[in-house]
Amino acid sequence: MNNIFTIAITEFKRMFNSPFAWSVLAILQFILGMIFLTRIDDFTGFYQQQIATIENAPGATFFIVSPVYLWAGIIMLAVMPILTMRSFAEERMNQTLTLLRSSPLSSLQIVLGKYLGLLLFVILFIAMLSLLPIALSYGTEIDWGMIFTSSLGLFLLLASFTAAGIFLSSLTSQPVIAAISTFGFLMFLVMLYLSGGSQTNGSELFIYLSHFSHFETFVRGVIDTSDIVYYLLFIVGFLVLAVRKLDNDRLLG
Repeated sequence: MNNIFTIAITEFKRMFNSPFAWSVLAILQFILGMIFLTRIDDFTGFYQQQIATIENAPGATFFIVSPVYLWAGIIMLAVMPILTMRSFAEERMNQTLTLLRSSPLSSLQIVLGKYLGLLLFVILFIAMLSLLPIALSYGTEIDWGMIFTSSLGLFLLLASFTAAGIFLSSLTSQPVIAAISTFGFLMFLVMLYLSGGSQTNGSELFIYLSHFSHFETFVRGVIDTSDIVYYLLFIVGFLVLAVRKLDNDRLLG
């Protein structure tokens, strides 16, 4: 376990050795902050008047915070491929992956270490995003249960993005190709969701196979064990594929 955490901390620190990770966090916070302020304007200018006479009407959390978490998941669809493309593709391009494979570390330790390093970035991003509802709580009542479920759903969503990105990065020596293939795969899952929800050719199977149908459940404040199982199976499946790929590389020398 110590080796895994050492790799994870090293990967996390490497991300912040250049302005890239700092810039990504700053841009994400700015974009989501603007969405947050827009939702506040919409709530105070329109929704608040509409729900004033409705008993047990949804509050500020539903109209302001939940859409921000939903937008965060959509935006990270394009960001995560850029973050994961370096995990193995850059190592292979710089010919440093050979050193990792020749070390006493197992393929499982290497994959889990790099995966946990990226998850630390995900946790930092969600923590920064959580500052928005905390600031809102000083002006209105917040449903912290819905905040928790939205944060949990966003974490599982981004964790699954990361697992897929790591595997696809292990298949190539070009980080750009890894990013494009990861983005293409994630967009394919989005298209499954859109086609599954079509009024003419809807499919429950397509909706289930897509990430966002499960994420929406968390954003609505509901924790469904089937959604958690979906994400865990997705994550474990792609991490196992990444481990198998490294093992095959070792056998081939």
